Amino acid sequence: MAGWALDPIVSGIRDAVLKADKIRADDTPVPVLDPGRGKTATGRLWVYAADDRASGSTAPRATWYPFTPDRTAAHPTSLLAGFRGFLQTDADAGYDGLYRSGVTEVACWAHFRREVFDLHERSPMPLTTDILERTGALYAVRAEVGGQPPDGRCRARQEKSRPLVDALREVFDGGLRRLSSRSDMAKAIAYGTKRWPALSRFLDNGRLEIDNNIAERALRGVAVGCRNWLFAGSRFGGERAAAVYTVIQTCKGNGVDPEAYITDVIAKVAGDWPASRCDELMPWNWSSEPARLAA
Repeated sequence: MAGWALDPIVSGIRDAVLKADKIRADDTPVPVLDPGRGKTATGRLWVYAADDRASGSTAPRATWYPFTPDRTAAHPTSLLAGFRGFLQTDADAGYDGLYRSGVTEVACWAHFRREVFDLHERSPMPLTTDILERTGALYAVRAEVGGQPPDGRCRARQEKSRPLVDALREVFDGGLRRLSSRSDMAKAIAYGTKRWPALSRFLDNGRLEIDNNIAERALRGVAVGCRNWLFAGSRFGGERAAAVYTVIQTCKGNGVDPEAYITDVIAKVAGDWPASRCDELMPWNWSSEPARLAA
């Protein structure tokens, strides 16, 4: 009953995400019981988030978690069919077909910086130190403009971030000339140069972000949950879990207590709440005060 009652809400959240012109995306593996094989299979929980608060927007925040039985590129292509805005991911090749169809890629500096940081932890060198310091300066600019309107963010990026990004490209090119192409460091830098237009895209648009951390944070709770419930009992179980994550995370993003919200909405939907007023029950419109139906 609970899952059925939340279906209209999940559909509304999905629609809100797909109507946005900027989506952040990520995914994580989810073990799924596979009785026929005597072990668990690996399903996938995807996250698609629409959240513009860093650019001063007060628009509703929506986070959608679809579940799929595997990680083939056909899934994001199908899930995001019709979307033609900005898509920020961690260089997942599964989205390349969408980029060819008109979706604009926005890459993630945090993903690149993490690769360099891991190499620096294992084997520090002047090059890794230099790159980490330069990317750290990019994040200092980001902290300065967080929450400002897009125009102000764009001006600050042109004045402060662009010279830093241009200098980083010179460092990358110099490193690739000196390093063996087989070295881990060269491979990390090559990731940056291959995605350079997508990494630089935030400079010219104050609504875009430097990284994909919002989507990554949205999956942390899933990782913790997997350690507790171990696996989904079936594909249907994975889909139900995805629906609950969708509602809970969207509630949190809009400052709504998930437990109070779910309790109230299930009671209303299972009762006589009209489908024509479903929009009033969306997390960004919901009120904790009892709502009375019109006579």
